[in-house]
This record gives sequence, structure tokens and C-alpha cells, in this order.
Amino acid sequence: MAHGHGERGHGDQAQPLGTAPQLHLAQAGRPDGQPAGPWDDTVVVVRVYNEAPVVRGVIEQLVQAGLAVIAVDDASTDTSAQEIDAAGALRISHPVNLGAGGALQTGYEAALRFTDARYIACFDADGQHQLEDLLSMIERIREGYDVVMGSRFLDSKTTMSPLRKLILRLATKVMNRRSGTQLTDAHNGLRLITRDVAARIRLSHTGMAYASELEEQLTGPGLRVVEHPVHILYTDYSRAKGQPLLNSVNILADTIAHRISHGGRS
Repeated sequence: MAHGHGERGHGDQAQPLGTAPQLHLAQAGRPDGQPAGPWDDTVVVVRVYNEAPVVRGVIEQLVQAGLAVIAVDDASTDTSAQEIDAAGALRISHPVNLGAGGALQTGYEAALRFTDARYIACFDADGQHQLEDLLSMIERIREGYDVVMGSRFLDSKTTMSPLRKLILRLATKVMNRRSGTQLTDAHNGLRLITRDVAARIRLSHTGMAYASELEEQLTGPGLRVVEHPVHILYTDYSRAKGQPLLNSVNILADTIAHRISHGGRS
């Protein structure tokens, strides 16, 4: 199975999260003297694993909109690193593949260390997420929320098979059991959180098992959480690379295993 980020897990083999990344500066940051932009309070984390055909276009649209981007290259073996640099993101490269969870942890830590952004977003590298959705989510979190979660099920824009929809809804139902926040889409990769929330995130799972762990941390007691409708575009590229139906089954299995092993919140 080809691997990637977002819902499609990769590199689920355990690797230490403490492995030091290699930092590469491209064109991150706003030139001196340039007026502040409308999105300067937000930095976008893009996790990348062998996304050379599409990642440059994804990052360029974010940069052109005035967003700062940190791309975590999770030991790609193609030319993803060069594409990231050409697009104008700050690139952090893992020397070994840590999987989706490890890359996200690195991205959050880098955002905290290298920027003073008030909000930190997670955006897929494969073209499934839409810039307009992210910008709307930024406006939403400015209303005073701690977490804004994208949801495919608040409107009818996202097209998916009935079987896939059923599997994802079942995974969400399992995730919601004994949870204080009832979500409609518990495994959507388009998320936006405050800096304070990011500072508290600790992901111990490096592969796709991170998803349930992350959702629990983002919906904990005392956090103001809201879902926002987003359009997930399943392209031929993302379908071929990620085998989305199979990974929906994997998400369901992981969610059930996590719920059984952790027993919900105490």
C-alpha cells in the first residue's frame, strides 16, 4: 500500500519522537517593512511524505494567501524536499520516517519554537483540503474557540461512497463514547488550534494510532471546541496514493482498539 498523511497512514513502525529533525530555511517569514497581513496570526503545518507531484502547488496557494507554512518532510525518498523549498515554506526534515503522528508532533513543536503564531493549523499535502475552508476556520477560532475541527458531515459538499461514510460515522460514534465533546467527524485532518493547546499536545503514537489520541487531547475538559463544515476533495491522485476506503477501515479498527485499551476518560 502506498503511504501518505491525512487519513492515509504511513510508516506505522515505531520510531522515537525525540529524533532530532534537520531544519532548512527557505523563504519563511514576511519581509522586513511589509505591512502585516490578515492571516499573520496563523501558521500552517503541512506533513509531507513522498508528495512531490502535488506538494508545491498546495504550499504555494497557502503562501500566496499570506500564510506562513512549516512543512515536515517525513524522510521522503522523492523530490518532495526540493518542491517544498521552491514553494517558500520552512522545511523540517526527519532523518527517519516517523509516520503521521510523529510528523504532526514535530510540526507543532516547530510552530511553537520558530513562530509567535497565535493559531496553528494542520493542512494535508495531497490537495484534499481547501484554502477557503481554512480561512473560514481562522475567522471562526478568532471568536474565542480553542479548537476548530473540520467536518465532512455538516453539509453535502464532500462526495464519498456510502460504505466509506458508514465506516467513518461508526468510527466517530465509537470515539464519542464517554467523550465530553460529541463530534460528527472525529478523524478529519483539517484542524486549527490555539498556541496554548498546541503546547500541551503530547503524541506517543507515531503512526495512524495517533489520531484517536489526538482527538482526546483536543476535546478535553475546559476546551472550547467547535466543528466547521469543510469540503474534502478526493482526487484521483489522493485515491491512488492513499486507498481511502481501506484506510477508513483502519481508522475504525484503530479507534476501537484505542477505546478498549484506554477505556475512555476517567
